Amino acid sequence: MSKNNINVGIDIGTCTTKVVVTGFNKENNSPMLLATGSAETNGMRLGYINNIDLVATSIKKAVAQAESTLGFKIRKAYVSIGGISLGSTIGTGSIIISKADQEITTLDINKVLATSEENLEIVNKKIIHSIPVSYKLDGKELYGRPDGMHGIKLEVRTLFITCLKQNLEDLITALALANIEAIDVIASPVALSNIILNTKQKTAGCALLDIGAETVSMSVFENNLLVSLQVFPIGSMDITKDIALGFKTSLEEAESVKLGSVLGGDYPKKKVDEIIEARLGDIFELAENHLKRIKRSGLLPAGIIITGGGANIARIEEIARKQLNLPAKVGPADITINTKFKIKDSSWYGVYGLALSTPSQSISSSNSTEDIWTQFKRFLKSIFSQLLP
Repeated sequence: MSKNNINVGIDIGTCTTKVVVTGFNKENNSPMLLATGSAETNGMRLGYINNIDLVATSIKKAVAQAESTLGFKIRKAYVSIGGISLGSTIGTGSIIISKADQEITTLDINKVLATSEENLEIVNKKIIHSIPVSYKLDGKELYGRPDGMHGIKLEVRTLFITCLKQNLEDLITALALANIEAIDVIASPVALSNIILNTKQKTAGCALLDIGAETVSMSVFENNLLVSLQVFPIGSMDITKDIALGFKTSLEEAESVKLGSVLGGDYPKKKVDEIIEARLGDIFELAENHLKRIKRSGLLPAGIIITGGGANIARIEEIARKQLNLPAKVGPADITINTKFKIKDSSWYGVYGLALSTPSQSISSSNSTEDIWTQFKRFLKSIFSQLLP
């Protein structure tokens, strides 16, 4: 298969760096799985890069594993970014229609979106996705895009997904050291939602709760649009630590107890349940408080879909339903893509979402990673020029 017909996704998680390569079969109009690779991630904490060289080495190892199957080098990829530096904020903007006949054009739409960004007050953050949530024309809500309509005043509410500027730059630098160029940087919860959630759920209203080792991300959808994204500095590893402290045992043993592999004897079920429920209660309390802030508490008909490593804990659906007062279910145990290949490990969902991305499907980014990449190459050039005689 031609190198031009492949898609590569790279997910640099706190514990593992994963690579997935997909191709496209024109004969049956479906994606194909071509290669995967993984390596232990070093140099990260809570989604922050604290050692660029170690992260670059992790990327190289995972990519090399995929390349050994492919038979050629990987040079470009869709890359995810996650961790507690991720967040979202709403911006608003309004303009007066420019044309004499008051017809709304693409120029007007771009202008009002730019205005909503200009009105933001963000410090040390970089916008990675811009999503128009709703439009108003002459004070009336529009259901759909306003192109071609006629009016005087156009307003927009835009969701901006942001991350810490330094963390994004460190990510691009680590990729460059691994000889990988980012086609686009996509928020991890966005890539994950593309695989797990369907249009019906997103349209009715739902929340995707991804319980990772060190963080929990919450993405809220309504009318088939992402309306909020929040990351909490708590994860399933906190449950493991609580069990280890409660029973004075090793982290490895505590992890097995958490997942129900070891019960009885020194680990009475009642006490284990109490420890797990207390920490899950903390997680769901954070989720509920966020839903209250965005006025969606108890108002998501498609409920809460739980995924990530922490989703494997027994009774998690029951605890979530009780605390969030919403339907709750654990995301699918496996996913089949166009009947051609099956994803059996939920920890790989996000990177598959990246590898199945296309420019036309991705959420628009107001700040292209190409700019950062270009700046980095200029930086390297200036360094080398200083070293030359």
